[in-house]
Amino acid sequence: MKPKIEIVICMGSSCYARGNKISLELIKAWLNEKKVDAEIGFKGQLCSGLCSKGPILIINGQTYQDVHPANVLNILQTAINGVFA
Repeated sequence: MKPKIEIVICMGSSCYARGNKISLELIKAWLNEKKVDAEIGFKGQLCSGLCSKGPILIINGQTYQDVHPANVLNILQTAINGVFA
C-alpha cells in the first residue's frame, strides 16, 4: 500500500549542515508520536538542487524552502492539514 503522504527531506551537505540534520530527528519523532507510519512515507534524498534556498523539505511534491528546526513542525502540520490530528 502506497502512503497517502510522502515527505522527502534533503540530506545534501548544504541542507544537512544548515538544519536538516536536526529537522530529520524532529520529523521522525513527530511521525512516531502521531503513529502514522502506514499513511506517511518519509525518506531522504542526497540533493534537491536548491542549495541556495535550503534547507529543503518536500511534502507530496510541494517544495518548502528555508526550512529550519524552529518551523519544521509547523510546516508539517500545515501541509498535512490536520489529516492525522
